[in-house]
Amino acid sequence: MRFLIIIPAHNEEENLPFTLKSLENQNFKDFKVVVVNDGSTDNTSEIIKRFTEKDSRFETINLQKSAHQPGSKVVNAFKNGLNTQNLDEFDIICKFDADIILSENYIEEVEKAFRNNPKYGLVGGLLYVEKNGEWVYEGNSNKHHVRGPMKAYRKECFQEIGGLRETLGWDNIDSILLEDLGWKEVVLRELHVKLIKVKGKDYTVKASDYYGRYFYFLGLKRLLAYIAASKEAMKNKSVSFFFQIVKSYESCRAKKLELKITKDEQKVINNQRWNALKKKWLKM
Repeated sequence: MRFLIIIPAHNEEENLPFTLKSLENQNFKDFKVVVVNDGSTDNTSEIIKRFTEKDSRFETINLQKSAHQPGSKVVNAFKNGLNTQNLDEFDIICKFDADIILSENYIEEVEKAFRNNPKYGLVGGLLYVEKNGEWVYEGNSNKHHVRGPMKAYRKECFQEIGGLRETLGWDNIDSILLEDLGWKEVVLRELHVKLIKVKGKDYTVKASDYYGRYFYFLGLKRLLAYIAASKEAMKNKSVSFFFQIVKSYESCRAKKLELKITKDEQKVINNQRWNALKKKWLKM
């Protein structure tokens, strides 16, 4: 199976060399890497050039800088890279971040999983971060969910879900939609992916606004959004945090901001959330 790997990158001169080197060192060789340089003002372009000049599997496209907001920026850059390629030449489509390090057998094992399991639609490893000199499991999501920095989709699955959405929640929307279509999301827990940079530190949106907007753009109806907000408030041990999230969510509703999902997809997402809630809390 042949892989198309697209890497959005903005001012990643410190991290990108590790990512590209780990790809260069892969045991599995049948892949193409497209680095989307999203208006970088540092030496990111020079870093990319080091690899494109010596390895024909690496190429780049350059964009003007887009607004740095969670979700939409990275997906926009990804799509720009995707649109330059002939998808008929590939079997697996990957969206990787520019600040991860992959083990030498990473793509090899992902390819094996796809090849041996026709219903696998999305595959990835587990994300690890460095703390006190050790690499530890990130823990921001359950171990059945492939995190945004290392998504690998079977092409047919990717096309059936309509690709990635330029919105907050894109990396949960994909999982829900592919499951509804009969595909499987699979985490290969033995594959550890090192995340060099902690996500979110360069976002301009504060936490409560982030969650309110996230629940809105995920398409959650009011009751489900409020339940999700109460869960985050309990994690933070703050009643005011609940009301701040709700205020952000209701502000989005009042403005009738455009959702990047259809009505039918919104129904699927809400049904999945209700079913998960019943299973976990109501034991139904």
